[in-house]
Amino acid sequence: MDVLVIGGSGFIGTRLCAELSNRDHNVTAVSRSPDNSELPADVDTKMGDVTAYDSLSGSFADIDAVYNLVALSPLFKPSGGDKMHDVIHRRGTENVVRAAEANGVSHLIQISALGADPDGSTAYIQAKGRAETAVTESDTDLEFTIFRPSVVFGDGGEFVSFTKLLAPPYVSALPGGGKTRFQPIWVNDLVPMLADAIDADTHHGEIYEIGGPERLTLAEIAKTIHTADGRSTTIVPIPMSLAKIGLTVGDVIPGFPMGVDQYRSLQFDNVTDENDIDAFEKSLDDLTTLEAYLSGEDKQDDTRVPA
Repeated sequence: MDVLVIGGSGFIGTRLCAELSNRDHNVTAVSRSPDNSELPADVDTKMGDVTAYDSLSGSFADIDAVYNLVALSPLFKPSGGDKMHDVIHRRGTENVVRAAEANGVSHLIQISALGADPDGSTAYIQAKGRAETAVTESDTDLEFTIFRPSVVFGDGGEFVSFTKLLAPPYVSALPGGGKTRFQPIWVNDLVPMLADAIDADTHHGEIYEIGGPERLTLAEIAKTIHTADGRSTTIVPIPMSLAKIGLTVGDVIPGFPMGVDQYRSLQFDNVTDENDIDAFEKSLDDLTTLEAYLSGEDKQDDTRVPA
């Protein structure tokens, strides 16, 4: 199968390209700054920007399936402000859908987020919801599969470093005491499921919520990360009202990494209603915990090495 991976040079994209290549698909990775140094030798690269339709459309010719992985991180305030979520996620996805329709692509796999909702409480969640609408309301025969993962961790990912920034060792002052729950999933557990989506028609038209084997509070995650580094931390609760004031001020400080949207995201859990890993013949026992990853018990994380 001829497969296009938009965002193929990124954290998830490099691993997905390698997985698809290992399954004998013909893979092309598209990104704004193509880099094949972490891709298998048989993966082609092309330049494309989801915000510029004309830079994308030529890459879609004779393609059977497209993965749209392009996303801004919800963990940090985007350069350019929260409006960039709508630019990248909604408008970018609309361009991907348009290019897929124009070139007769059969299947689009969209990577969304837990809680995606056009009327959600953060700019990120709203934009992800609008992006899903662009995919599901396609007027052509374009089939879709949507994945809504919880936070994804692994070598080169942002989640562990973000947690260390938000909750430093020894004393961690966390909004609300760090009670927000997450369901972290290891990137190497997620990627095979993404690759499976193009192997069977049963995945067409499905929206999958995907999470890891544990539901952990931010405080528990911080302690797990620091313990793996041989350190400890004491959680000091910060009232949410004070956190809102601090991050509101941070929103207007150039270069400050977090803002109001990050405050809002800490007010709701990032966990699945029903973990849909069984659709890919996986059970919780098959998945790697954050603690196991950090301790090195399962370090088969270098799937990006060129073949």
